[in-house]
Amino acid sequence: MTADLTSQQQDQLDAAVFRRLLNHLDAYKEVQNIDLMILAGFCRNCFSKWYKAAADDMGVAVSDDEARERVYGMPYATWKEKHQKPATPEQLAAFEARKIK
Repeated sequence: MTADLTSQQQDQLDAAVFRRLLNHLDAYKEVQNIDLMILAGFCRNCFSKWYKAAADDMGVAVSDDEARERVYGMPYATWKEKHQKPATPEQLAAFEARKIK
């Protein structure tokens, strides 16, 4: 942590980066969750679970659906219908190979 930042400034920077990451994911809807899992080890679903866990830690009532909607920018079912494609055999193989490591 940078010593020159106050706790409030650090929180503001963290929040700004969070919003920028959400905007970036939203701008690249064609990137499938399985692609993110293969390359980065996390996906939008993971991100929404972390959001929910953080809310739980803070004692803030956020449902799983609300957390997913925050991350996806729309109800999860809508996002899946509009943007999620079936995983290809190649994606599934790469995902399985990553899990073995």
